[in-house]
Amino acid sequence: MTERLADIGARIEGVRQLGAVVNAMCGIAAARVQQARGQLVAVDHYAATIATAIGRVAGLVPSIDTGTVGRSSRPAIVIFCAEQGFAGAFSERVLDAAGADLATAELFLIGTRGGAIAAERGVVADWTSAMPSHSAGVPKLADRIAEALYARIASGAIDRLEAIFTEGHRGRGAHVERIRMFPLDLTQFPRPMDGNKPLLNLAPEVLLSELIADYLHARLCNAALHAFVAENEARMEAMEAARHQIEQQLGSLQATQRQVRQEEITAEIIELAAGETASQPARSRTKKQQFGGSMVSPL
Repeated sequence: MTERLADIGARIEGVRQLGAVVNAMCGIAAARVQQARGQLVAVDHYAATIATAIGRVAGLVPSIDTGTVGRSSRPAIVIFCAEQGFAGAFSERVLDAAGADLATAELFLIGTRGGAIAAERGVVADWTSAMPSHSAGVPKLADRIAEALYARIASGAIDRLEAIFTEGHRGRGAHVERIRMFPLDLTQFPRPMDGNKPLLNLAPEVLLSELIADYLHARLCNAALHAFVAENEARMEAMEAARHQIEQQLGSLQATQRQVRQEEITAEIIELAAGETASQPARSRTKKQQFGGSMVSPL
């Protein structure tokens, strides 16, 4: 074989270094998933508590403007895509779920990598933001999204809001969810069974409005955390596939290394044997001359 042993050894070392990088990326993604799942539980409990409060207060308000009267019919969509690469077709699936609404709705696009893919498709987002690198930054992201949404709702630019994000389930893979976030259907919130009115320090209308704002914030956090978990799980899957390919390539290179080493050893043995064979006639002539000279008597 034409490959030198040193060259193959250098390639093996390079593949091993790449494997170390892949293992590190997989470990970081796994740690982020574990942390975010714990925060999801807290956010879900928080949202459930607010939902209970909304149900108790909604009964005290005869009617409330949820943002649909006299407003534009243009919807808004918050799309949670990938922030970084090495996540397979994560962003593509989310954008596909939006369908034709990408051209008609006001888009709030989250994720740098997803924004680049959307730009390649000719999709222009009305508002963009990067996904935080750690799940602890999700509440601040939800604050920025909510602030931008309230400004557009107040101006009458939008009257409906949906969120599209990927939700991962352990052992069942991931799928894209599309949920309505605004306006809220207040009849869906649980009403108290005891009939006792809550003690309030604020007017019911004001309290209900603030509770709805907190509930929207909690749901944005929930969607962002699900997207954060799903992206890192997709990255883990991609890194697992890469690690499998690296192991296969490493095994192939090591087999080639053994074969080249054996060929070099065989070549050295052949050279030694050839040299030994070539030296045999010369040694034989020398011995004959020495033997013949000892039999001759001086005159």
